[in-house]
Amino acid sequence: MSIKLEHLSHQYAQNSASSFYAIEDINLTIEKGEFIGLIGHTGSGKSTLIQHLNGLLKGTEGSYFFDGEDVYAEGYNMKKLRSKVGMSFQYPEHQLFEVTVLKDVCFGPMNMGLSEEEAIIESKKALEAVGLAEKYYDKSPFELSGGQKRRVAIAGVLAMNPEYFILDEPTAGLDPVGRDRILDLIYNLYKERNMTIVLVSHSMEDVARYANRILVMNKGHLMFDDKPVEVFRHKKELERMGLSAPETSYVMEELQKRGLSVNQDAITMEQACDSILEALKEGKRL
Repeated sequence: MSIKLEHLSHQYAQNSASSFYAIEDINLTIEKGEFIGLIGHTGSGKSTLIQHLNGLLKGTEGSYFFDGEDVYAEGYNMKKLRSKVGMSFQYPEHQLFEVTVLKDVCFGPMNMGLSEEEAIIESKKALEAVGLAEKYYDKSPFELSGGQKRRVAIAGVLAMNPEYFILDEPTAGLDPVGRDRILDLIYNLYKERNMTIVLVSHSMEDVARYANRILVMNKGHLMFDDKPVEVFRHKKELERMGLSAPETSYVMEELQKRGLSVNQDAITMEQACDSILEALKEGKRL
C-alpha cells in the first residue's frame, strides 16, 4: 500500500491574471511504515501538498494514486481515503467543539459510519494511546491544558484508525516539555502501530531526530527527497532556501575546523555527543 503522486500540480486562481502554482510537477511515493519529515520555508507549498494527500484539495494537473487506485477517477470514495489518511492541522485544538472529550473524539469515527457504541470503543482506545486518563473523558476539552487539548485532537484522528497520519506543526505553541511529549507520542504511534507518519515541521532538530526520510519543499517544488543525513549535507542549498541544518551539524563543522576529528554526519545531539567523546577519548586530531 502506498501514496503515489505523478506530476501533481496545483494552480490557484486559474485563468486569471493572479494565478500561481502553489505546488508544481510533484513526483512522490510514500510507502507504508515510513516516518517522513516535511520541511520548507513559509509559502514553500508544504500545506498545499499535504492537503492533496488527504483529498482536501484536488490537483489541477497530474495524478494521485492510493493503494493503486486513481483518487481522481469518477466515483472514487473520498471518505474512504480520509479514513486511511488522517490529518491533524496546526493548532488542532481550535477544531475541538463537543461538550466532552469523549464525544469530541467520537465525532470522526461516527462520521465515518461507526455506530455510537463502536465509536466509543475506538475513541477510548485512542485516548489511552495518547496517554489521556479516563478521568478526563467527561470533562470539557476547553478545560484542559494546551498539551492535553493537542492529545485530544490527535486522538480524534487516531480513533478512525488511519494507516497514514499527517501532522502539520503538531508542537506549535507548546512549551519544551509539552513539545517533547507530543513528539514522543507520535514516534510511539509510528513504532507500535506501524503507522506511516508525515511530520510537517520548522524544527530541523525534530526531523533529524525522528524522521527516516526528509522532503524539502521550495517555491512549490520538491527539492530534496532523501535520508536525513544526505539532506543535511546540503547546508548551503538549504540556507539559500531560508532553511538550515540542525545546530549540532554546525557545531561539528566548527569542531572539525578547530582540529578535532569528529563525525560531520552527526545530526542529532546523541550522535554528536558520541562522536565528540570518542574523538576526545582517542585523542583524534586532524
